[in-house]
Amino acid sequence: MTARLSRTTLAGFAAAATLAAGGCTGTSGGGSPASGTTPAGVTGSVAVFAAASLTESFTRIGKDFEAANPGTHVTFNFAGSSALATQINQGAPADVFASAAPANMKTVTDAGNGAGAATTFVRNRLVIAVPKGNPNGVAGLADLTRPGVKVALCAEQVPCGAAAKKALGAARVELTPVTLEADVKAAVAKVKLGEVDAALVYRTDAKAAADVTGIEFPESAGAINDYPIIVLRDAPNKAAAQAFVGYVLSANAITVLAEAGFQAP
Repeated sequence: MTARLSRTTLAGFAAAATLAAGGCTGTSGGGSPASGTTPAGVTGSVAVFAAASLTESFTRIGKDFEAANPGTHVTFNFAGSSALATQINQGAPADVFASAAPANMKTVTDAGNGAGAATTFVRNRLVIAVPKGNPNGVAGLADLTRPGVKVALCAEQVPCGAAAKKALGAARVELTPVTLEADVKAAVAKVKLGEVDAALVYRTDAKAAADVTGIEFPESAGAINDYPIIVLRDAPNKAAAQAFVGYVLSANAITVLAEAGFQAP
């Protein structure tokens, strides 16, 4: 069930998005729209490469964007941010990149493949994903080291894996996972299928998964990931790309992201 959002929560998102949008370059320079709104008359396809943890939110936002901009069509490539950055730098045709961490965005911008400046639009934090009912009684990171408890982590080069390493280090917990996954959705799937007893994943992914419970833990506060978004330099449809980024910063999209469990930057 989706939690009802307070006006304070939405106001915080709106204020943060407005400030972030103000730091973008204008549409005339090829960067993200500064207004956080979509220009009129945008048409055609826009290809969005987005972190796997954005799957549910961006799928809904994409449909809303198409409804608000008749004649547009949004296609998504959801995967681990590191894999997406590699694909973009190798020349994959894409209009927009939304990363789950600044490091993977930097890989793209350092290669000169961004148009203008990236904008941080949301933040996310880790939880311990366990099967519904928490049969192993997991209450914190230390419980994951108990004999017989099988744990999945994201690979280190993936943002959720890097965040997990940081959180485990802060807790001084040495953990040997039984599997390292290419993205956060794969880690959640291991829990859903009963192949592991727990996984360190984003709060939003645990919330979106059926039969999975997210256990909060204090060390996650020191491993929060910022999510930046950018129009790409060689975007085949730069006008639509700029419009989509602007829509992500709009009030409608902010509401979708907040309902999914993302935090304001």
